[in-house]
Amino acid sequence: MKTVFTLMITAILTDNIVLSKFMGICPFLGVSKKLSSSLGMGAAVIFVMACATLVTYPVYALILEPNNLTYLRTVAFILIIALFVQLVEIILKKVMPPLYKALGVYLPLITTNCAVLGVTLQNIDNGFSFGYAILNSVFVGMAFTLALILFSGVRSRLETADIPATFKGVPSTLIAASIVSVSFMAFSGLMS
Repeated sequence: MKTVFTLMITAILTDNIVLSKFMGICPFLGVSKKLSSSLGMGAAVIFVMACATLVTYPVYALILEPNNLTYLRTVAFILIIALFVQLVEIILKKVMPPLYKALGVYLPLITTNCAVLGVTLQNIDNGFSFGYAILNSVFVGMAFTLALILFSGVRSRLETADIPATFKGVPSTLIAASIVSVSFMAFSGLMS
């Protein structure tokens, strides 16, 4: 079993869910324009990932696996994730209306964010214990947040950069995202 430090470094740097596995790209590109919305989305994703794992892991271990219903795990996990996203949306709407408006359409997209579903499935596939699954989910959420924060800094620099007209907007954003992603490949040999 991995140590907690190794699990953290692996989740955040070497196997970053956005920059190495390319999951969660839609909110990564959509919300990363401002640091405040990046932090808010990151916190929401960490919460949803941790809560989804808190429920999906026992559902899998206590209901689906003993009854030979493991083929239903994707459907069951999506329903559980949708429940938690709705909970986060209701809480943000009541407690932090400006953040709720800043996240806009991307908050409901957490429901279909493959990063959230991916981490719950990854925890089962990697054979993590319940405690390690929770930790992995939090670390993967932190990796998602790190990617958003880094890219919000890159995008703020792109706004003031002297870029040829052909590359302004989406092309420069995609090129910058690929460069940030390639830079994370340097960490791939770290945990070998």
